[in-house]
Amino acid sequence: MPELPEVETVRRGLAPVLVGKRVASLEARRPDLRFPFPDNFAKRVAGQSVVGLERRAKYLIASLSGGEDLVMHLGMTGRFTIMHEGQADTPGHYAYGVGPDPTHDHVVFHLSGGTRVVYNDPRRFGFMVMMARAERLQHPLFRELGAEPLGEELTADYLAAKAMSRKVNLKAFLMDQHVIAGLGNIYVSEALFQAGLSPNRAARSLADRRGAPTDRAIRLVPAIRDVLERAIEAGGSTLRDYRHADGRRGEFQERFGVYDRAGSACHTAGCGGEIRRAVHSGRATFYCPRCQR
Repeated sequence: MPELPEVETVRRGLAPVLVGKRVASLEARRPDLRFPFPDNFAKRVAGQSVVGLERRAKYLIASLSGGEDLVMHLGMTGRFTIMHEGQADTPGHYAYGVGPDPTHDHVVFHLSGGTRVVYNDPRRFGFMVMMARAERLQHPLFRELGAEPLGEELTADYLAAKAMSRKVNLKAFLMDQHVIAGLGNIYVSEALFQAGLSPNRAARSLADRRGAPTDRAIRLVPAIRDVLERAIEAGGSTLRDYRHADGRRGEFQERFGVYDRAGSACHTAGCGGEIRRAVHSGRATFYCPRCQR
């Protein structure tokens, strides 16, 4: 599943092509993806201009000139391909090493000027929904999301307030989308490693008895931001099936401190520890038991 840096890379690849352009027509070549397409989907999008392209958590949000938002989720294998004058660029190329099979081209945006943006999704775990922009914050997809990890809302005080009454470990706490929106498995492991915190530590250790943030919370916030910013700069992580805007591999996996490195030596100078793999809430966790406390 793509995480925040991969989705943000997709957004940055699509924005120059979509924003300010009119959708001349839309083809929906099947009735659904994970969910049915919106009622009158093609008619509601056709003729609209894309006035903005945002990311919230792992969702892409295309704001349309008529006042509606088109919300898109890539699922596990969703990808967009930009077709222009016989050239194809792929912002968010899933199935690394394998080109998109056109039989899985499910949605085609025909833009003014002749450019096409094609959504391809072999497993069809992605989805597209529409909602009035004024109602977005109250929509079930968005109303309970936590802080954006790259936004101003994520502070040590915020983490302490969320954590002080929790009885889960740090890994489960940080994976909770009601706490931090868009932070996923890879980058939780990497942020905890950078902050020197064990995934097994109790989440409530981020707050003291008065509810004030501890040093652990103070260290964790910049670690989360730094890991995500470096991953976005690297174009995300290519494990089995992610590529970024021009079809090249994301490179952040070459900079992992712990993720998928079980049995390897810790990179921390002077540590001498060995990376371990554990399972938290059904997800693989990687950490160094020596320098993460």
